[in-house]
Amino acid sequence: MKASGFCFEVTARDGAARSGRLATPHGVVETPAFMCVATYGAVRGVSMPVLEGLGAQILLANTYHLHERPGEDTIAGLGGLHGFSGFGGPWLTDSGGYQVTSLADRMQLDEDGITFSSPLDGTRRSLTPESAIAIQEKLGADIAMVLDVCHRPRPDAKESESRRMREAMEQTLRWARRSAAARSRPDQAVFGIVQGGLSAELRRTSAAGTVDVGFDGYAHGGLGLGEPRSQRGELIEAAQAALPEERPRYLMGLGHPIDLVDAVAAGVDLFDCVVPTRNGRHGVLFTSRGRLQAKSARFRDDPLPPDPDCDCATCSRVSRGYLRHLLSIGESLGAQLASVHNLRFTLRLLERARAAIAAGTFAALRREVAALEDARV
Repeated sequence: MKASGFCFEVTARDGAARSGRLATPHGVVETPAFMCVATYGAVRGVSMPVLEGLGAQILLANTYHLHERPGEDTIAGLGGLHGFSGFGGPWLTDSGGYQVTSLADRMQLDEDGITFSSPLDGTRRSLTPESAIAIQEKLGADIAMVLDVCHRPRPDAKESESRRMREAMEQTLRWARRSAAARSRPDQAVFGIVQGGLSAELRRTSAAGTVDVGFDGYAHGGLGLGEPRSQRGELIEAAQAALPEERPRYLMGLGHPIDLVDAVAAGVDLFDCVVPTRNGRHGVLFTSRGRLQAKSARFRDDPLPPDPDCDCATCSRVSRGYLRHLLSIGESLGAQLASVHNLRFTLRLLERARAAIAAGTFAALRREVAALEDARV
């Protein structure tokens, strides 16, 4: 099944980096694009009007968490994610497999799916490839993700890591076939997920097999778990070689500036991560001059904005001294202001990437971001 109202076209290239337009039933997304993480249907501490003002084009919610609370039937009755949240633009829902498999002591994985005890009340629940699709269809997301098996390296594992990587990849492929067969909503795109751990060979095999099943887009899963930056690039490129040019590509769960530009350079189109908001809540801000530890005592009397080159509402009106004060006393406004800045910084970085690709200057932008990786304000 091919989703209706869903279309992707590449509009410019600079090497392997590309910009494009992703059309969905709820609007067009200019790519490469960052999806702000609204796990429970909300980005923590940031309202929908503020997100729209920051330039958020598309949001991401989590199937598992919304299935737990308030339940997909409740959300469907309130107009799906769009009516429920008040954000009328495109939504993507992660399948929840990563979150469920993190419950190692509460989870059992077999061929049918994942059975687990809810951390909320201990109720036994399950996710299967079919139920994950059914839940996402009720949530009404524009893009749904298949249920996959994310291999997590275990140095103390008795069994071979390579064997575990292959088994997870092969099971993900089997589940991908079941997910594709379970689709019934023609206005919802579904993305397959490439797995294979830290093996370039397995990732090539996974990508080719997932393409054979046939999806509206393809995601790189199971990365950002501690592997070196250079190795991650090799793994992404190995899989990308097997992915069709005419489909969008999504790197799941990475959001540091250098990670974004590295993946854009490899031809990735979509990203999501909690890094901007999580760092903001801890007083760590990404700026055009390096990383700023806003709680530092040396900013007590600093009248400068957090980032003099930023156009966000925080940097337009707030000093470093005031932001430090709010964060130091635990005032929730401090976390909100820092999160707003980090989200705008990230969204603006992808705006700059799109412009640089169109102008043929993306390599210069990548060097600029790399130079700031270890810089501190």
